Amino acid sequence: MNIKIPKNIPEKAEKELIKLLQGNRNFVEGRPTAKNMSLETLRKYAYHQEPYAIVLSCSDSRVVPEIIFDCGIGELFVVRVAGITAGDNVIESIEYAVKKLNVPLLILLGHDDCGVMKYAKDHYPEPTVDFKSIISCVYPVLDMHEDISCHNFFAQQHTIWVENVLLKRSVIIKKAVDNKELYIAKCHLDHSTGFVDLI
Repeated sequence: MNIKIPKNIPEKAEKELIKLLQGNRNFVEGRPTAKNMSLETLRKYAYHQEPYAIVLSCSDSRVVPEIIFDCGIGELFVVRVAGITAGDNVIESIEYAVKKLNVPLLILLGHDDCGVMKYAKDHYPEPTVDFKSIISCVYPVLDMHEDISCHNFFAQQHTIWVENVLLKRSVIIKKAVDNKELYIAKCHLDHSTGFVDLI
């Protein structure tokens, strides 16, 4: 498998990232192999869980991490929120997986044709009556890149911004990254190909 992995990634996180990117390839090629999708598996994890990756993804109905990465029950700790915006409850959800479940890999999964990016771009820089907390998480990217015209590029820049927010606002996440107990992989889903690419 010819997958380019970033340098200086901790061994455990690298193993899990390769597994997920291979799973994504299985999905794209139409040959999923996930077997952990039964009641038997659910019963196995009835009183504990051992996910090997956290995925912060958009709530978009087309972005389903378990399917995109060819995974089953118990493999991913998924946090889904519109536009992968990092509010307090989202950050604390990730912190739980890092501190209590010792998950070594965090995937930040942005995607093409994100409605949040379109909405933010259309209304920037004015405050909006609706979706205030979501938009407040996205506008800082436009403050830095006002000339962004491509929504998909905007989504990728926002994914990079989210990593910075997590490291700045969470002592738990920052400490885990500094101690090489957690690796954050910034990713983007291309709807036309189905591939998840590293940013």
